[in-house]
Amino acid sequence: MSSYSSKPEDDAKSPPTTNPITAPVTGAVNTLKKIFAPTGGSTDAGHAVQYTRGALSTSDVASTPTDQFHKWFEEAVASNVYQPETVTLSTASLPDGKISARIVFMKELDDRGFVVYSNWETSRKAHDIASNPQAALTFWWHEMERQVRVEGRVERLSEAESQVYYDTRIRGSRIGAWASQQSRVLKGREELEERVKEVERRFEGQEKIPVPPFWGGVRVLPEVVEFWQGRPSRLHDRVRYVKEGEGWRVERLSP
Repeated sequence: MSSYSSKPEDDAKSPPTTNPITAPVTGAVNTLKKIFAPTGGSTDAGHAVQYTRGALSTSDVASTPTDQFHKWFEEAVASNVYQPETVTLSTASLPDGKISARIVFMKELDDRGFVVYSNWETSRKAHDIASNPQAALTFWWHEMERQVRVEGRVERLSEAESQVYYDTRIRGSRIGAWASQQSRVLKGREELEERVKEVERRFEGQEKIPVPPFWGGVRVLPEVVEFWQGRPSRLHDRVRYVKEGEGWRVERLSP
C-alpha cells in the first residue's frame, strides 16, 4: 500500500482556499483615503448618527410581507417621507454575473408583488432580466430609519395592465416612452429631440396613445423580504419573511 506525500509543486497547483472577503490584508497599504469614517451628519464629533426612532419585533409584523410593506408604506406617507415609492432596482446578467442597479419608482403593490415600469427592449435591466429573470428591490426611508429589501422572480405585466398605468402619465411622458431607446448611445440631445418630434407627428391629434410594445410593467414576485429598523449602536432590528409553499416563515436576523 503506497502513501502519498504532498510536494511543493502540488501545493502550487492547488486553488486558493482563502475567502477574499474575510481574509485580512497583510503588509503595508499606502492608499490615500478620500473619505474615512464619515459621521453622517452627527452632531457628536467623531461618532456616527445613532438610530433611535423605532423598534421591530417578529410579534409586531403582519402575516404576509406585502401586508407589512403596505403598513410601513402608509406610515412613511404619514411621516412625510420624501417619495417613499423610490426604490433601487438591482439586476444581474448571466452568464457573467455582472450586477447593475438604478433608482426607479414602485408604481403598484398587490398581493402578488411589487410593480415597476420601464423600457424592456434596449435598457440594461431589460438585457439582465432576459438572461436572468430575478431582481432585488431596496427601499430606504431616512425619515423613519427604515429599510426594506425584496428579492424574487420577475414577470412581465400584460399589455392591458400596462396600459392602465400608461394612461395616467402626462402626454409628454407617454410620447417619451415611444421616443427613447433607453440606454442606447446618442450622438447628442438633438437626436433625442428629433425622435420626440417624429412621435409627436405620429400621434398628432390623438389623445389615446397605445402603450409601446417594448415598454410596460414588471412585477417582482417576492421570495424573500426583509424589514430593517435602525437601532442604537448598529444593533438594528431585522425581520425576514421567507416564502415556504403558499405561506411565509418569519424570522429575526442578527444585525
